[in-house]
Amino acid sequence: MERAVRYLVSIAALWALWLALVGTLDPQEVVAGGVIAVLVTLVAGGAPFTGRSLRILAPKRLAWALAYIPYMVWAIVKANLDVARRVVDPRLPINPGIVRVKTRLKHPVARTALANSITLTPGTLSVDICGDELYIHWVDVQAKDIEEATREIVSGFERYLEVIFEDAA
Repeated sequence: MERAVRYLVSIAALWALWLALVGTLDPQEVVAGGVIAVLVTLVAGGAPFTGRSLRILAPKRLAWALAYIPYMVWAIVKANLDVARRVVDPRLPINPGIVRVKTRLKHPVARTALANSITLTPGTLSVDICGDELYIHWVDVQAKDIEEATREIVSGFERYLEVIFEDAA
């Protein structure tokens, strides 16, 4: 009985989320949301909102995730201005290359979030992740030393992602 209740609660929560996000009670949306809610609940074993998945909703993590948004936006703006400056003024040096950086992040999702954050900032592109190392294409390599490159590229993002994804494994 408890399992059935868990499934029904999960389906209802996912369905309500779907309806809130689509913002309409159009019959097609209502049916599609119901079908998707059932499928997600079945795939998640009836527990998409329990155990580890709820840990990401801890207030501390949510606060750091919200703080990460303006940090990320600022990093993108700074990188855009830097790349635009290099395009407009061809005298500015570019020194492209691939650098190796290290991360303290343990969880694969955290490492993926880091790699995606780096890629979203113009002038850098995550090429590969091997364990705790990332290979980054950098339009203007300013540090070839792994520690210095890590400080330049990774440390700002990592500070937030460590808290958001701590103990997520």
